[in-house]
Order: sequence, then structure tokens, then C-alpha cells
Amino acid sequence: MNLHAEVVDPLTDETHGMDDLPGPRRRWWGVPLMRAMYRDYLGFAEDLQRRHGDRVAMRLMTERTLDLFHPEDVRIALVDHADHLVRWERGIDVFSQTFGQGLLVAEGEAWRRQRRMLTPGFHPRRMQGYAALIVDSARQALDAAVSADDGHGVHAMERLFNGLTMDVMMRCLFSSRAPATAEAAARATGVLSEAALREMFWPASPPDWLPWPHARAKRSALTLLAGLVDAQLARRLALPPEAAPQNDLLAMMLAMRDDDGSALAPAELHDQCMVMFQAGHETTATALLWWSWLMASHPEAAQRAAAEVDAVLQARDPANEDLPRLPYLAATLKESMRLYPPVAALMTRRVVRGFRLRGIDLPVGTLVRITPWVIHRDGRWFKEPTRFLPERFIGPAPAMPRGAWMPFGAGPRVCIGQHLAITEMTLVAAMLLQRCTLHRVPGEPEPQPRLHVTLRPARPLRLQLRRRAARPHPAR
Repeated sequence: MNLHAEVVDPLTDETHGMDDLPGPRRRWWGVPLMRAMYRDYLGFAEDLQRRHGDRVAMRLMTERTLDLFHPEDVRIALVDHADHLVRWERGIDVFSQTFGQGLLVAEGEAWRRQRRMLTPGFHPRRMQGYAALIVDSARQALDAAVSADDGHGVHAMERLFNGLTMDVMMRCLFSSRAPATAEAAARATGVLSEAALREMFWPASPPDWLPWPHARAKRSALTLLAGLVDAQLARRLALPPEAAPQNDLLAMMLAMRDDDGSALAPAELHDQCMVMFQAGHETTATALLWWSWLMASHPEAAQRAAAEVDAVLQARDPANEDLPRLPYLAATLKESMRLYPPVAALMTRRVVRGFRLRGIDLPVGTLVRITPWVIHRDGRWFKEPTRFLPERFIGPAPAMPRGAWMPFGAGPRVCIGQHLAITEMTLVAAMLLQRCTLHRVPGEPEPQPRLHVTLRPARPLRLQLRRRAARPHPAR
């Protein structure tokens, strides 16, 4: 392993060795740095870029790491050299406890096979069928919320969006409606998300049988989700073909075949369903959570988005074909995901084949970290980067480098469900603005972001939802 390869800085034409790249001074084998990362990963990453620039090298115990904060570096690494990287082994160990060998965990040929087989189920043309399920779930959840307290109450927004998005996932995946089960499953995914990030900083996961509160909570959450998935799979497989749903994601997975004619094995079906439960609901709920906060904090933007929704929909429910006619609403969601990306830190990558990255020779074994939270808030790419300005995403494509906005990742491992997530977020947001105006609760502090696997407020976010004046429905 060549740790002193000479490189050329693409900006200054100066040569450097790998050990000459800027970075924090290592003491005590890097343990103080790892403690700082654990306490506040996002703040730590921001400080790295502020102090050391776009490429920051560190030594942590026996590992050599490189943080990349320039969008071009990120694009080259994740897109051009994707086959030179695999996900960090410890991250895979942690996620495999929940997801087995599903799409989020698999590498190499196993991942390529799963991605190839699953991609048709998430093609944009399938969104029409999913949109009707999303609208029905949103209608029931939002109408219940605004009628429960005469339309002027304070709501726990995390509970509202978690329950709604999990209901959507139950329906899209299993054609099943079970509100109580969906709410319990949403709570379980939150427990597993928090546990996953915590264990990333441990060399090994503690046994789940230990009588610790964290271990018991994780064990219960895993048991609940696995039991739910297994029960749904057993119910579907027991149905005669003519009685089984044909248009949900499970039907798609049961029907799909690889190039050699092979189908997903039962264990693979289980693992893919577990991935969809966690990733398919939690990221969407998180994006809507931060969007609702920003709408409550910027009433002018909320009023403009609501006016656009009213003009386009004329008091009817939205449909998939309406989405291109709601550009400002879409811009508020994009700007929300810029400021608060649901996945604020991508899983660390390991270099398995050395490559050159704009003058830096990355040797085999290097760990590469990418933090969208920092890149999204860089003033070089986004003027007034901490302000909520949806206008950034209106009209022609904004002038920013590729890789400067990446809420769904980048490269071959970009989120397979991004079209479904965008469809769901836009439909739910439109229906919420049809029914309510959002307001901050007087006296409550601003929510502070806290990184689990997704980016959540450190304390529960509560907002006041005030019912809008009734508008006549169009003639049918």
C-alpha cells in the first residue's frame, strides 16, 4: 500500500504526498476524534471542512480516512469509480442485522442481480398506480388529524407522518390496511435507526440477549418487523393466484425473474421487504417532517405553495399527472431536502481498487466519507446557504456542480425508490396544504437536527395545524 504517492493539486499544481493532505492532528490513536464524531457527527464534519478544506485526511486507530466535500470529487468517486468502492464493512455488519442480504446490504454480483430485478418495479410509469394508494392514505390520515381537535390543535408531526408513510408502504407493498400495525411498525423502524447509528461507532454489536434497555428495545423492534413481514408473506403465498393482488410491490417481486429465469428465494423476499419497510417509509417521513417545519417557519412560501395547489387542483384530490403542474411546491420540497437531507451522511466507502481522484491517488483500504449535509450548505454552490429559498429550484436547472444536491445519493447505488418518494412527498404535501395552514407552537424552540440513520429532530416536533376555510368541491 503506497501511502506516500506523489499527487498534483488540481488547483495549485503543487505536488503533495498523501500524508501531506490537510487534516486534524491525531492524538491517542484518534480516539478523541472518534468521540467527537459520535457526539455530533454533522458538526464534526462541518468543522473539518471549515478548518481543512474540501479533502481532509485522518488516521483513526488503524484506518486511513478521506472526507470529500467538493461535489466534483463526490461525483467522480461515486459515479466514475463506483466499481472501485464497496460500503464500509462495519456499516454492512450493522445493517445486515435488520436487512439480511437485501438491496441495501448486498455487494458485487448479488447486488447487481437484485438491482436488475427490482428496478422495473420502481419505474416512473408505475407511479400512477401507487399515487392512488398514497392519496387515499393521506386523505384518511389528514382528515382525521384536522377533525380530531376541531382543526386548531397542536400535533406531533413525527407521529403523523410516520403513521401515514408506513400505511402507504403497507398498501404499496402488501395491499394491506392495518393502521395499528403500521404505527407499531413505524415506531420499530425508529428504534432500529437509532440503534444502527449508535452501533456504527462500536467495533462489534452487543448481543441482543443482554438485559440492557437498548438491547431489549432493538430485539423487540426486530421481532415485530420480521414477524409482520413473515405473516404478510405467508398470507400472500397461501392465496390462489387468481385471488392474489397483482399490482403491489410484493406481486412484482414474486413475478420477476433474472436473465437466467431464477426468481427471488424466500429469504431474499423477506430481506427485500425489510429494506422497503425501513428505507421506504423512514426517509419520506423525515423529509416531510422537516418540510412541515419550514412551511410553518416561512408563511409566505407556504401561502404561495398553497395558492399554486388551489389553482391547479380546484379543491379535488391530486393525481400523478398533476405533479408537473406544481413546480413551486416541488421547489419547497427540494429546498427542504437541501437544508435537511433525510440521509445527511452517506455510508462510508472502502477503496478496494486504487484510483486517482483529481490528482489524489487513493490506495486500497482507504475509507472515503461523504456528508451531503455539509455539501448542501456550502455557500459556493448555494447563495445564502442557510436560508430557505425555494426559488433556487424554479425555472432552468440551477447553476451548481453535479453532486452539489444529492438527497438520494449518487451513482449506481442511488436510491431505487426516489421516484416513489418524490411522488409520495408531493402528493401528501399538496393535500396537507389544501386542508391546513401550518404554524409554529409559541414558546417552543427550533428543532435541532440529530443524526440517526436519517436526520431527525432531537426533540419531538410539534406544530399547530389550523383548518383552512372550506372551499366548494368541483362538480363531478
